[in-house]
Amino acid sequence: MRHKIKTIMGMGLDMILPPRCVVTGEIVERQGVLAPKAWAGIDFIRDPMCDKCGVPFAFEMLEEHENAQCANCLDHPPSYESARAALKYNDHSRDLILGFKHADMIHAAVSFLPWLKMAGAEMLGQADALVPVPLHRWRLLKRRYNQAAVIAQYLGKDCGLPVLHQGLIRTRATPTQGHLDYAERAKNVKQAFAVHPKYKAQIAGKTIVLIDDVYTTGSTVKECTKVLLKAGTAKVHILTLARVAKFES
Repeated sequence: MRHKIKTIMGMGLDMILPPRCVVTGEIVERQGVLAPKAWAGIDFIRDPMCDKCGVPFAFEMLEEHENAQCANCLDHPPSYESARAALKYNDHSRDLILGFKHADMIHAAVSFLPWLKMAGAEMLGQADALVPVPLHRWRLLKRRYNQAAVIAQYLGKDCGLPVLHQGLIRTRATPTQGHLDYAERAKNVKQAFAVHPKYKAQIAGKTIVLIDDVYTTGSTVKECTKVLLKAGTAKVHILTLARVAKFES
């Protein structure tokens, strides 16, 4: 009976406020669905890619080199186990992510679920818990929600994994990183995170999947990984909605 009531209420709400595509604004069948036109610019990341950081290669890899790593990972091996992203960060995915991030389009997370589950299938199968990259309390107050936490909440519920929303905390406010180069980004987030004392026992010896919206240079997730490992986490994987395919330092 309760399910029927919720269904009727949902139908009534859709009649008043019809669900719209978060990219084009067109009316769609239900919340989270993308309009046909929106799919044209969505560029999914598929093999071949770096086995470590997940950056897509611009050339076809031979079968015997299917576990190849990019030059950056070979020169500077990251401390996380693996990183994967569903989409390439381009003009189309940027509009999708910015709408989700700044325009209160939280329902867009429904669209992201199958993409994230496909990109992170292996790591999600090994995970003990999900931890979102945190926002500083002042930025959270301004934005009203943490987009990484919203993604983690939807994904955790769908996959049956616990979400440690306060597993990581920001110890200081940091400037936005959009205008910073590789070295400046790393310096900007250095010592900006800590494991919440309440969750140290829950992450000790566990495999954690760290959730964020975009992987650019990896500075933020690498710093978070370092903090988690220092606190006793066994393994850290990174799962993001999108990633920059190439970043010039």
